Amino acid sequence: MVKRIVWSNRAQTNRKDILQYWIDRNKSQEYSRKLNKKFIKVTNVLSEYPKLGLLTDYEDVRCKTVGDYRIFYKEEFDNISIISIWDCRKNIDNLDISSK
Repeated sequence: MVKRIVWSNRAQTNRKDILQYWIDRNKSQEYSRKLNKKFIKVTNVLSEYPKLGLLTDYEDVRCKTVGDYRIFYKEEFDNISIISIWDCRKNIDNLDISSK
């Protein structure tokens, strides 16, 4: 059964910030478009195969790596809730997956 993808406010902000960073850095939207397509493609795969991601230390939270980023999500009855997108090059001590 294909599940619906639901993006949290935090995940939407993370994605927007990541894509804007690359637009500013590269002075072009091309890489951001490609990266966003990867995020969408992976979340669509997760909607069909929610157990694909690795288990984390957080209860019921899994993560799927996309390049230098990790998408943290929870499988719910009929949804996949995208909690956060994390840049793996950042300090892991600053990662907060708590539901807000």
